[in-house]
Amino acid sequence: MAAKPAPPSPYPYYTEPFDLKDRPARFLKAFAAILQNTNYGPVLDAFARISLHCGRCAETCQVHQATNATPDNPCNRSNLLLKVYRRYFTMSGMLKARLGFGWNLSDADIDEMAEAYYRCTACRRCRTVCPVGIDHGLVTHIARWVLAEIGIVPKALVLAVREQLEGKSGNTSGIPAPALKDTLEFLEQEFVDNYGVKVPFPVDADGAEHVFFPAVSDYLLEPDVLMGVAGVMHASGGSWTIGTGYFDGINYGLFYSDRMLSRIVRKELAEVKRLHGKKILIGECGHASRVAREFGPIFGGGPTEAPPVVNIMEYTYDAFRRGALKLKKGVIPERTTYHDPCNIVRSGWIVEQPREILKHICADFVEMTPNRKDNYCCGGGSGTVSIDEMRAFRTGTQGLRKAKQIRETGATLVVSPCANCKKQIREVCEDNGLKNVRVVGLHDLVLKAIEFPESSRVKKEGPAPAGA
Repeated sequence: MAAKPAPPSPYPYYTEPFDLKDRPARFLKAFAAILQNTNYGPVLDAFARISLHCGRCAETCQVHQATNATPDNPCNRSNLLLKVYRRYFTMSGMLKARLGFGWNLSDADIDEMAEAYYRCTACRRCRTVCPVGIDHGLVTHIARWVLAEIGIVPKALVLAVREQLEGKSGNTSGIPAPALKDTLEFLEQEFVDNYGVKVPFPVDADGAEHVFFPAVSDYLLEPDVLMGVAGVMHASGGSWTIGTGYFDGINYGLFYSDRMLSRIVRKELAEVKRLHGKKILIGECGHASRVAREFGPIFGGGPTEAPPVVNIMEYTYDAFRRGALKLKKGVIPERTTYHDPCNIVRSGWIVEQPREILKHICADFVEMTPNRKDNYCCGGGSGTVSIDEMRAFRTGTQGLRKAKQIRETGATLVVSPCANCKKQIREVCEDNGLKNVRVVGLHDLVLKAIEFPESSRVKKEGPAPAGA
């Protein structure tokens, strides 16, 4: 049976004019360097030896479900890189090539990888059903790093990281520290005007227990999420601060280059050290949470030296469970459902905590099917949400299954505690006719349910007494 071609997902691969000569040789040189300087070699060696084609991963992949195309089968996609590994980095592969039974890496092979590995959302849903434990998301991660080293990477990812590492603002949204302070002062006034309470946003507080890193785009686009976080910290008596030296939890290095990923993680760790903080508190962002938790110890001196990582949903749930945070019951009347971000649910890290909160504050909470560790990706995972040139593919192919999930719940509110997922799901709803659906963060709704202590209330000045 002939292989079914996949529909194209056009986007600009090259970050800048690049020398296209000798790409296969440069690809192999970059691959060899990565294998030599990381521990990915043994992993790839194991995958290359046990690779199967049973088809279970294809059945669970939402991209393959939408296209039924051979290139979107996770096994076939992973084999593009594993084939290179077997040929050039194993004794049997090199021996076969010398005897005339091998193949040589070509420009066409590299182009095929460039397309295939940016169609994958790296959600790792396929890993949950693989009978031999092959992590196709990890293979995608490694392949993108090799491609990035020879200049094949979407512009959107590179520009965001350049702004973080080389730009004057030092964050992906280009927000300077004075503008950050202005935003926080505005939100403090919003608390007074809308809720009648005084809630501070601490800045550069030395020795706070938690140093807060949200997706920096929240400061521009998600004020209710930030107000919900501040409200939780204030009402529960939490010790926290926002640092002006570095305040962006986003790390797009995860999506194409460990070299960039490590530099961004170290900036986060340095800010915690500068402020003498005890823990890293990550806002509503799936990949920011995963990167800090998994890579912080790697680049921060090990598990005993790196600061512990807490996601804001963990903090909020713990404060609610022990009675430090009072939340009104059933204050959200709309039918509400919850989207599990892949980067925090697939490993089983944060699953029930947000659900317990939503069941308490929502009058009509319903689950998507499937949910929890089996939930579908928003469709914009692995950084593809930032590539606007492939929006039609993201929402019409990668996000098709998510649109169906939402539609089946009948919900008008979708809670998505991840900045990337929020953007993607909003576009999925727009492009798939879900016009009555509103996408919010968990702390948007928590904000409406917080019972603030009386000491936070702002006393309104009454008329002056007669004769005063």
